[in-house]
Amino acid sequence: MIGTIVNTATIIAGTIIGSILHRGIKEKYKQVLYTGLGLASLAIGLNATITNIPKSQYPVLFIVSIAVGGVIGTALDIDGRFKRLVDKSDKRRNSGNASPKGDAHRSRLADGLSTAILLYCIGPLSMLGPVISALKGDHTFLFTNATLDFVSSMVFASTYGIGMVLAAPVLFCWQGMFYLITKISSSAISDSLMAELLIVGGLMITGSGLGLLNLKDCKTLNLLPSLLVPVVWFVAKALIGC
Repeated sequence: MIGTIVNTATIIAGTIIGSILHRGIKEKYKQVLYTGLGLASLAIGLNATITNIPKSQYPVLFIVSIAVGGVIGTALDIDGRFKRLVDKSDKRRNSGNASPKGDAHRSRLADGLSTAILLYCIGPLSMLGPVISALKGDHTFLFTNATLDFVSSMVFASTYGIGMVLAAPVLFCWQGMFYLITKISSSAISDSLMAELLIVGGLMITGSGLGLLNLKDCKTLNLLPSLLVPVVWFVAKALIGC
């Protein structure tokens, strides 16, 4: 868990540094950061998807995953509930200071958190890192990911504020889950399952990038259940095979 702890700590440190610089960054520079993050999200997401599609044993599974997961997520209104939770938390900190500008800030904080959580968690380094760490004791992937997340967290925090630190515990739980599952059963996460997760995750990151570029609000949090579909498929396949 050393790699995951370091990764989590760098996000917290980067967020603190970025939030200190928050007021010193003019709006025009923040817009540049939005654009840069959006383009980076598109590149990372498309790379993860395109790289892993040839590795897929079930070429249509990612389509089914996005469709089924999206319907479930929309029915549960994950994106809406998350934004309302952030809105409620932010209102408590800024009670009595309601304004259109404040409402816009809360909305952007929610968008920033959803994007950061996806970028931090749904990526080759973040998903493969804990597995390799558990199997081989090699933390190289996680240390590399920590460096990238440190820079990203500073950018996010300088744009959205200190509230972005909420992404850190989510990352810790996410990577910790992969680490523990791998420790319990080294064969629980196969290369095939990992490829399917990276394809779906890559599409989600791409959608997040489109949102940052103000091209399309894909409500990517509603797509989170899509990550469970490949897992359910592989578990069902294993049970039927037995």
